[in-house]
Amino acid sequence: MADQADNRAPYAQIAAHYAELITSGELQPGSLLPSIKNLSQEWSVSAATAEKALRKLRNEGLVRGIHGIGTEVLDRPAPMSSGSQRQDRGRRTGSSWGTGERSDSHHASVVPAPADVAQALDIKPGSNVIRRSRVYRDRHGIVAHSTSWIPIRYGELIPQLTSSERLTGGTSLQLIAQATGRPITHRFDTASARLLTPEDAGLLELDPEKAPRGPVVVMTAKFVDSEGTVVEYGVDLGSPGRTWQTESEVTQ
Repeated sequence: MADQADNRAPYAQIAAHYAELITSGELQPGSLLPSIKNLSQEWSVSAATAEKALRKLRNEGLVRGIHGIGTEVLDRPAPMSSGSQRQDRGRRTGSSWGTGERSDSHHASVVPAPADVAQALDIKPGSNVIRRSRVYRDRHGIVAHSTSWIPIRYGELIPQLTSSERLTGGTSLQLIAQATGRPITHRFDTASARLLTPEDAGLLELDPEKAPRGPVVVMTAKFVDSEGTVVEYGVDLGSPGRTWQTESEVTQ
């Protein structure tokens, strides 16, 4: 069943397959995943690989192990992704969506750059920039409101950047790299939290009068090409209750 074009380790492919089924709703909360024995037979992998796949799903908060019963699907919103994670996903799969996600409410316009955006893009405040926004959702609701700020010169090279239609032919970063011949070589990420503002509530389709009072995750990503030029600045505003999660291997 493993996708031969997928260069991830077999355990990661298995985990990704079931993560998609869980977050899309095809596997409902309370459902049981196949046993280690059945997984190893179905995917033609060792029992150790199958167990590692289930452990990854447990670590991601998607399932839990119940002694004597098996591995049960949990009902929990998936974490939001950082700009770098979306870039990695887009490069690997052609789509920046997370497992079970979709995007809508796409909107593009040319606007004067706010001070923080101008500083990030290394342009003068008030200079025209392209503002592209969209909302990421999964079966639990809004994951994040995402805004990409792009210098206006790239709109002249790639007219569809200024259109509110969903981009075709790749992500904005891929299209810019193709048009300029300069690959994206660096990215700078930040993660912080802040209390929800009335403006934030509007972006997340919440009633400002009834919006939760807790903090929300705000993530930014600045992307730089091979000549050191900032080509895009992204801001992701997480919905209340959403967290950010990352994974890395530790070598001894």
